[in-house]
Amino acid sequence: MYAFFLNVLLALIWTLAVGRFTFHQLVLGFLLGFVVVTILEPLWGTNVYRRRLWRGLAFVAFFAWEILLSSLRIAYDVVTPRLRAQPRIVAYPLRARTDTEITLFANVLALTPGTLPLDVSTDRRVLYVHVMYAQDKEAVLQELERSLERRLLEVLR
Repeated sequence: MYAFFLNVLLALIWTLAVGRFTFHQLVLGFLLGFVVVTILEPLWGTNVYRRRLWRGLAFVAFFAWEILLSSLRIAYDVVTPRLRAQPRIVAYPLRARTDTEITLFANVLALTPGTLPLDVSTDRRVLYVHVMYAQDKEAVLQELERSLERRLLEVLR
């Protein structure tokens, strides 16, 4: 996480040095900062920033696609006469352990149309989620684990 903040700081310093705070200069500064951080990172004893950054970008693209698909599914259900929703509350066993991981996963679920996190168990091992389309409980649990939580944890860990 330190490397990412250093990269953002270098991008801001670049835009200040150039004298124009534009989106293009900020992106160029971020790319130049990425090169600097990638070169310096082995000196700090780590070498994971590049991989995490690419996984983070892949997660953002995947999450945008999931939001689009979920929104289209709900819109289709709204405009057609037959209601296809089968709402259900499922108890999802969490692989996330820290408060940050659990909070980010719950926020990702809250932003996805058709899912709403309700509560976390006191031992922080189960997240209760209201799912709008839950014909098969096991399929819903597998989809949450395979798609969202696994990808999010790959970025965070």
